[in-house]
Amino acid sequence: MDQIYSPYVPLLVMILLASGIAVAVVVLNGLIGPKRPNKNKQIPFECGNEPAETGRRRFDVKFYMVALFFIIFDVEVLFLFPWAVLYKSQLAAGNGALFLTEMVVFLGLLSLGLVYIWKRGALKWE
Repeated sequence: MDQIYSPYVPLLVMILLASGIAVAVVVLNGLIGPKRPNKNKQIPFECGNEPAETGRRRFDVKFYMVALFFIIFDVEVLFLFPWAVLYKSQLAAGNGALFLTEMVVFLGLLSLGLVYIWKRGALKWE
């Protein structure tokens, strides 16, 4: 059982070391860092100018929808790369048609979703 986990020991050590260094830097900065607050340091800073408006401005829901659609289609591209790498080996193993059909169904569903949101007007900016 120990031989199964032995390749992961260096990774665990690296994660613990990196986490320890990050925590140590934050804690040491809080303990020994300079603490001289004044009124000028407490005001918000926006490119050297006074802030134009408050940070509590409302955004249109369409902004978030476009961001969500971008993430969805970005994830689609992330699924295409491993599929493309494995397709050649699956083709040689005789599973090429099934593998291709699965990707066509996946892309078809995403395309239907895009057509749906396009028809609903979710991508129009006014």
